[in-house]
Amino acid sequence: MIFKNPLWLLTVFWIPASVLAQRSETPAPFQIRAVLHDPVNPVAALFLTDQAGGIVKLEFRPQDLSRPQVTLPVNGSLVLYDKEVIDPKKPEASLAATCKIPPNTKRGVVVVLPSPAGSKPAYRMVFIDDSAKGFPKGECRIVNLLPVEAAIEAGEHKLPIHPGVITHVPSVKKRDEFNMAQTNFYYKQGEAWTVFTERQLQFLEGFRRIFIVHATPGALSPTVTTIVDTAAP
Repeated sequence: MIFKNPLWLLTVFWIPASVLAQRSETPAPFQIRAVLHDPVNPVAALFLTDQAGGIVKLEFRPQDLSRPQVTLPVNGSLVLYDKEVIDPKKPEASLAATCKIPPNTKRGVVVVLPSPAGSKPAYRMVFIDDSAKGFPKGECRIVNLLPVEAAIEAGEHKLPIHPGVITHVPSVKKRDEFNMAQTNFYYKQGEAWTVFTERQLQFLEGFRRIFIVHATPGALSPTVTTIVDTAAP
């Protein structure tokens, strides 16, 4: 038998032991927005549990954040599935990605990334606090997917970008009359720093940005993908 309503999965669905650490009897609804970052396969059909307990599609937008969707966490984690119906005989086959929700957060942005080839689940998620306090208007966040150190110079800010760490960039105040500021990205080769992106960006107090620093297959230097959030809380 195939079930489409996953409420029973909150008790029997298989997920990694780290996700099962602290069980929540009544999960509170959680709002997420998501962006899929997969240069090789930029389209994916992924699903989540909605507030009513049904499985719904996560509506990605190309190079943009998805609209807000409410989901029911599983044992304090966000869970994505790779199909709309779940086979109770093989529930683990439907798991696409999990991500622990930090304490005292009620909304988040997740960057959905492909896992290394042959790994399970097929995707992983990087969590960014989407609250007005955790990610204020005018600020930027940087997700560094490179295995090396990088850095950003934006207006008056010069900041290191460590691998596997979300870098917080404060609001840029050093701007011209058009609110533009020089924004450069560097990566480290041995002891030398090499610039790989130089551009003028407009920084407005009502907008937020997420920079994803990554390597594209076949490219000779790293790349920066920019997500502009004009719907900041």
